[in-house]
Amino acid sequence: MTRKAYPMRSWTMLILCCAFAACGALAQSPAAGVQAPAAAQQNSSAEPTRAPVVLKGKTLFYVKERVYSFSPEERAQAISERIRRLYEDSRISIDAIHIEEQETASDIVTGDFTIMAVTDKDALAAGRTRQELAEEYAQLIRTVAKELEHDYSLRSIVLGAVWTLLATVALLLTFKLISLFFARIYRKLDGWQGTRIRPLRIKELELLSAERITGALIALAKAARIGMALVLLYIYLPLVFSFFPWTRGWTVVLFEYVMRPLRLVWDAVTTYLPNLFFIAVIAAVAFYAIKLMKFIFTEIGRETIELPGFYPDWAEPTYKISRFLLIAFTAVVIFPYLPGSHSPAFQGISIFLGVLFSLGSTSAVANMVGGIVLTYTRAFQIGDRVQIGDRVQIGDAIGDVTEKTLLVTRVRTIKNVDISIPNAMVLSSHIINFSSSAQEHGLILHTAVTIGYDAPWRQVHELLRAAADATSDILKEPKPFVLQTSLDDFYVSYQLNAYTDRPAVMAGTYSELHQNIQDRFNESGVEILSPHYGAMRDGNRTAIPDDYLPKGYETPAFRIWPLQDLFWGKGGKSA
Repeated sequence: MTRKAYPMRSWTMLILCCAFAACGALAQSPAAGVQAPAAAQQNSSAEPTRAPVVLKGKTLFYVKERVYSFSPEERAQAISERIRRLYEDSRISIDAIHIEEQETASDIVTGDFTIMAVTDKDALAAGRTRQELAEEYAQLIRTVAKELEHDYSLRSIVLGAVWTLLATVALLLTFKLISLFFARIYRKLDGWQGTRIRPLRIKELELLSAERITGALIALAKAARIGMALVLLYIYLPLVFSFFPWTRGWTVVLFEYVMRPLRLVWDAVTTYLPNLFFIAVIAAVAFYAIKLMKFIFTEIGRETIELPGFYPDWAEPTYKISRFLLIAFTAVVIFPYLPGSHSPAFQGISIFLGVLFSLGSTSAVANMVGGIVLTYTRAFQIGDRVQIGDRVQIGDAIGDVTEKTLLVTRVRTIKNVDISIPNAMVLSSHIINFSSSAQEHGLILHTAVTIGYDAPWRQVHELLRAAADATSDILKEPKPFVLQTSLDDFYVSYQLNAYTDRPAVMAGTYSELHQNIQDRFNESGVEILSPHYGAMRDGNRTAIPDDYLPKGYETPAFRIWPLQDLFWGKGGKSA
């Protein structure tokens, strides 16, 4: 029995010990878990606020404890102001600074002027005795005040001026050396053009010429020169500021002005580095896609690549439209990855710009749509002689197309007046193109004359065709032809039609044609009675010019008959 009971009691004791240990752990762990945050909170709340005591940009010591209703910040500000007065007032002796013990504080004074009081709380917070802490503060005040007094001495200022002069001379010499160095680099790069710097080619296609590569390298060298100059100025200014006590504090401020934005930019770049990498990849793909599109459409415009139903003059506008759409698509893809794109300010600006663009670009959008429609309807091409609109007069608004853009069409009249017409207005007006079929079919120039019924119409036709044949820019084939457009009360209207393949000079052609018509009719003795000509033929001179009249021509006299001849004929008698 005894041997069998022993193991049972051992296991029982072991289980009871483990249970008591677990209970003890469970009992202690909640308390520890509750007390630790409280202790941490107490320590964090008990940590005093540090307020610096500063003189001329130099921190002397820190104040941590309150005195009555004065916070550490208020105490530090008051002590700093008193030390400044001590330094600026020549009647107060710095060497006379000493400590006067009071019942609850140690006062640092000089003469009748009290600088500050060190309390027991200050000593307790510093972990030292009140007298030791007061002596340390007094020594700091004496030392810093004497250092500042030395900095403001005449000798220190003269030395600062000398060092400033030396630094300025060194800066100017460095600038001169940099200028000579980079001038030599520019000459070297110019000399290497075509020898060491060669065009960048892919087989027969020249991507970058040697001139462009040289220009890019020179621009890079100029940027490096400007960067070096800025770095030298950035080093020079703080160095000069440090030579004088009045500007010595500006050195830290100047460095901070430059370094703080750089740190912020660096932090932003490192934070958004994955997004920037994504943006760079998308931008690179879009850039080379635009390059490929430009190459393809340029070759289409040169007619080295032919697409069925795609005209060469469509190449450039199609490239511009495709480039705009690709850039817009790239911007939409990149937008979510821009820094601050999800901020309310960024979104508000985007909405404002969108509303502003939609309200102010109605006419611009209409002109762009008009320009696209005019391009793909091929209403006219660059160099065509056109007439746009209803109220157009020859020599005033008829002209040659000099430029087509998405917004306007520019026409140069025969008077060398450039007219810019919005594409929306062009699209809404009728367009007369004098050049579209001039080379293939010929442009018909037409003019009208009115001749009296006494002139034989066959002769008139012959004279008009002869005048057309004598005009320089009128085609011999197809032959000119004449139409009799009307039989009016006093004359017959004849319309001469002649072909030309030079619509750009049709104003001069019309003028020469009219001159030839006058010459031919005058030479043949046929009078042009246009539009009306009234005369008593009996006793009046003919309308033909003198150069075309026969020699010895005289104006006929009036013929007068007796009244009896008028009534009964010559030799007649009354009944």
